[in-house]
Amino acid sequence: MLLAGIALTAFNMLNSLSAQAAAPMAHNPAPGFYRIMVGEFEITALSDGTVDLPMNKLLNQSQKKTDQALAYAFEQSPLETSVNTFLVNTGSKLILIDTGAGNLFGPTLGKLITNLKASGYQPEQVDEIYLTHMHPDHVGGLMANGAIAFPNAVLRADRHESEFWLSKSNMDRATPDNKGFFQGAIASVSPYVEAEKYIPFDGDAELVPGVSSVLSQGHTVGHTSYLIQSKGQKLLLIGDLIHVAAVQFDTPSVTIAFDSDQKQAAAERLKVFSSAAKDGILVGAAHLPFPGMGHVGVNGKGFRWIPMNYTQIR
Repeated sequence: MLLAGIALTAFNMLNSLSAQAAAPMAHNPAPGFYRIMVGEFEITALSDGTVDLPMNKLLNQSQKKTDQALAYAFEQSPLETSVNTFLVNTGSKLILIDTGAGNLFGPTLGKLITNLKASGYQPEQVDEIYLTHMHPDHVGGLMANGAIAFPNAVLRADRHESEFWLSKSNMDRATPDNKGFFQGAIASVSPYVEAEKYIPFDGDAELVPGVSSVLSQGHTVGHTSYLIQSKGQKLLLIGDLIHVAAVQFDTPSVTIAFDSDQKQAAAERLKVFSSAAKDGILVGAAHLPFPGMGHVGVNGKGFRWIPMNYTQIR
């Protein structure tokens, strides 16, 4: 009887475990935000989502080489590519670097506002928005449901960038494949211009204490990086100076079809990576796997990416 009782108890326990294992899958990921301190500045990386891109066709090297490099990193083409934005709280200003794609790139992007709110902030609290450039996946989030998404924010970008992308004559001369880039920029940025909320800058400048623009042309005519400095610590937000870690760290000369000046883009990447590796500066990038922050190290004739260790604010 004792053995029979033990067997029955074990049977019931197994049935109970089986029932628990049959729970439905949750599917939804955690909110896409990640927070660190740079000196006295709070930095929040915000995910706008991911998008699959055919990198073996977009990168300017053979498809075979790209596929091999991706396979070595346990990746493949189309590559699920992050779209990252960064929120900088200086203590006196709340600054958003880039705004993601909004509704310009399909349903897998456009998650910035949701993740901004999940991180503890509201769009109305953003004081200033700085654009690295005016491609759709960086400006689309400026608008939401036909209205300005950040009603109290001043928008800033390099003057060359807005003069190029907001020009109707440039759009009229563009190839059919490129007209959408102009249309996205005009639809997203023009409402801020019309509301007198757009203030361009020229090249390298301190925009607020501790946050400076660093002209890094090549990907676009006015592509800009942003240097964040506080208490001797630095973070350089490099926008689209890199798209594919598995390829462009090892071989920084490889460019992407989206680069407007291929030669200049490659030269700028080499310059920035060399400086970041030499000085040990923390780097944040728009399209490296979220949260897109880490350090650049030298690796032979190329570089290597060292993602930052997980940390908690204390």
